Amino acid sequence: MDVGGTFTDLVAFNEETGKIFNIKTPTVPKNPEHSFINALKDFLHRHNSEEIRMIGHATTIATNSLLGQINLDLPRTAFITSEGFRDVIEIGRQRRAEVYNLFFERPPMLVERKFRYVVKEKINSKGDVVIPLNPLDLGEIIEDLCKNKVDSVAIGYINSYVNPIHEKQTFNILSEKIPDIFLTASHMISNEYREYERFSTAVVNAVLMPVMRKYLRNLENDLIENSVTAPVYVMQSNGGLALSEIIQKKPATVVESGPAAGVIASAWLGDKLGVKNIISFDMGGTTAKAGIVRGRVPEIVPEYEVAGKIHMGRIIKGSGYPVRFPFIDLAECSAGGGTIARAISGALEVGPISAGAVPGPACYGLGGQEPTITDANLLLGRLNPKSLLNDSMRMYLKPSENAFQKLADELDLTLHGAAVSVISVANSMMSKILRIVSVERGFDPRKFTLVAFGGAGPMHVCALAEDLEIDRIIVPPNPGMFSALGLLTADLFHDYSTPIVSDISIVNPSSLEKTFQIMEEIGIETLSEEGIPENLRKTRRSLDLRYKGQGYELNVQIENHISEEELFETVEKFHKKHNEIYGYFAGDQAVEIVNAKLRVIGELDKPELVTKEKIEEKKVDYRNVYFEKLREWISTPIYSRDFLVGEYPGPAIIEQYDSTTIVYPEWSFRVDEVGNLILRRKGK
Repeated sequence: MDVGGTFTDLVAFNEETGKIFNIKTPTVPKNPEHSFINALKDFLHRHNSEEIRMIGHATTIATNSLLGQINLDLPRTAFITSEGFRDVIEIGRQRRAEVYNLFFERPPMLVERKFRYVVKEKINSKGDVVIPLNPLDLGEIIEDLCKNKVDSVAIGYINSYVNPIHEKQTFNILSEKIPDIFLTASHMISNEYREYERFSTAVVNAVLMPVMRKYLRNLENDLIENSVTAPVYVMQSNGGLALSEIIQKKPATVVESGPAAGVIASAWLGDKLGVKNIISFDMGGTTAKAGIVRGRVPEIVPEYEVAGKIHMGRIIKGSGYPVRFPFIDLAECSAGGGTIARAISGALEVGPISAGAVPGPACYGLGGQEPTITDANLLLGRLNPKSLLNDSMRMYLKPSENAFQKLADELDLTLHGAAVSVISVANSMMSKILRIVSVERGFDPRKFTLVAFGGAGPMHVCALAEDLEIDRIIVPPNPGMFSALGLLTADLFHDYSTPIVSDISIVNPSSLEKTFQIMEEIGIETLSEEGIPENLRKTRRSLDLRYKGQGYELNVQIENHISEEELFETVEKFHKKHNEIYGYFAGDQAVEIVNAKLRVIGELDKPELVTKEKIEEKKVDYRNVYFEKLREWISTPIYSRDFLVGEYPGPAIIEQYDSTTIVYPEWSFRVDEVGNLILRRKGK
């Protein structure tokens, strides 16, 4: 179940027959849990609740809470820290998100200054206790927390990443004195050095704990009311699932829940088809997102700014709240089907505002009066002018024409000229995010396959592939539901980190091995709580390395038991990776280990691709469609995807329940044995 900004998608996999069942329903923006239940009830009209064995869920509620986009006041949160560090979470890194804006304002503080408390304690950088924590110092703080009815508390002391004893003491005392309060200790959620990022992560987690606890428990109660007792797993930002009980303790791990599922689905599909390197392109109703998979493994970044502003596909540093946790590397822009186009001082602007699910694009007939990307595609003949979703959603051409006529008049363009301009600007924006995850990361997009999904992704993918000179595109069988399918292809992930911060040449291999073993014990215990049998548990080790004096590190995998030989090989991998990313390496410089990291994996059953049934081809219809490169209308065959067999030349429009695929004239396509559309540029 993927609750998006415009639609909520339900995908069910029947393990006995191999069939996949899809439901798409409009999202209820102010009550996203209602969207979940609406789709579930639709499913239960045709299936028994006892058949449901597990539920995977992706949600945007964590991000929306921080953006203030739902009917919800953020819980009153406090922060307890070391004396002298009260304002670290406000000072931050002195990054100015808008350098030339004299009126720039930082994002609002999640913890008011009056609720930031200090304690006299001190632990040095080696972990030695210099000033012990006096439990009596917490007395006044506890009284104030109770008097002000604080809901949640973040605890973050300096150097607690190397010795968390004072954080543990504070956590235990508060748990005993105020048993109903939500508590987050920074070492439990982000056990790494850099106090601002660690404190910020703890504060974000503390703010989200009451929100996610309420949301998930209400959801579980609704499931019980509908006789569904299956466990609920939530997609994390790292691309792995975790049991809802664990997410309630670490909600900061799900702030990019939905987008991660699509990249995981792309990696799964690539693995099934034998395609190692993939650029995933997800265009939904609100935004477009791009990710990258190399060697069938999604690229990961160690940090993300939650609720930050996006410019040209990039998160603007200093505009949000840093969360130190593994995130699937994504670039995003405000180009979804519902993205609104406007004329600003005589120039065309596409986004960032979206019509969302309510009222939606003008063509939905629900009251929308502004031109959107979906309306542009309808006017250019690319969408079925009568209906979508197998006739369950009517389309109205006249409201789209009215909306675009106003835009055309403001831009001094024809009606269809305005529609083409909106498509061109949107494609330019989306092309940039594809370049960010490929060219800007040092990867040649021409060596990758583009996997297009989301309700609108397959309509724009040929134009984007041409811009990046990509020759091969895969459109999965149900592209509009593909991110939801990703929830059924994911495993359980839990990430752990232990700080080292030492020259690798003086690190004791046996001591480092012991560090990994301690993390493995914790991770295996968590998987055991989630009911994962021993034969389905795996671990993946890595080290954060950097040249001595550098400010940031690179993550390098470790394959075997720690030994001097293994550390030497790891350093060689680091040099190679540094050269790939930055174009040089310094083999004569000292290398430091910053963190030892561990991912424990609980493998879950996954869907298998089922051979597509051979169905007799259906009579082909034709419709005039405008192709911007040719600058003319072409009578284009319209195919129903369910009845496609064999190979076809472009141009073509392929319609199905959850999406529409546009094949440009310079492309051809075929249907493989499991139902994927494989698009190739002619002559390639």
